[in-house]
Amino acid sequence: MTDVALSGLLPERATRVRELIADVPDFPSPGILFKDITPLLADAEGLADVVEAFTRLALADGVDVVAGMEARGFLFGAPVAHALGLGFLPLRKAGKLPPPTESVSYDLEYGSAAIELRSGTLTPGARVLIIDDVLATGGTAAAAAQLVEQCGGVVAGLAFLLELDALHGRERLTGRNVDTLLRVSTPSGG
Repeated sequence: MTDVALSGLLPERATRVRELIADVPDFPSPGILFKDITPLLADAEGLADVVEAFTRLALADGVDVVAGMEARGFLFGAPVAHALGLGFLPLRKAGKLPPPTESVSYDLEYGSAAIELRSGTLTPGARVLIIDDVLATGGTAAAAAQLVEQCGGVVAGLAFLLELDALHGRERLTGRNVDTLLRVSTPSGG
């Protein structure tokens, strides 16, 4: 893995964050190397380091509100919003929020899905930092950015704990400000 935004941490702290992400071979299916962030979430210092790194990104991007993609984006986005004294917007899977909602559909490898935001929760013109744990193929992230814009927000940036380089998700986000804390160059799942 290559550090990107963790450069503001002492080298030993950045190394520790990397080491807290466990590789789980053949999960959820054979041939996938799953990146398990559970040990990182369970480690107070490691979690604080990641929240601090995301917070620096938000400050650099000049955001008004933080959004997190379901579900692991909530785990990082909410504490970042709290650290900045900002609100947090949960970008949920379809059917998880009470109406009225705004929705964007997107294609998956096998089928389609939708992501939603509760109508009226985003102030028009607000600068939004969208946070998630993994940038893989970029489909969900592109839909999240489209949803924020559909609701009148401005996507200040998208930030991810891990980027799986082999899946080329960044290509679906061309023209957007994309930051990742750690990059993984081997084929993986997340």
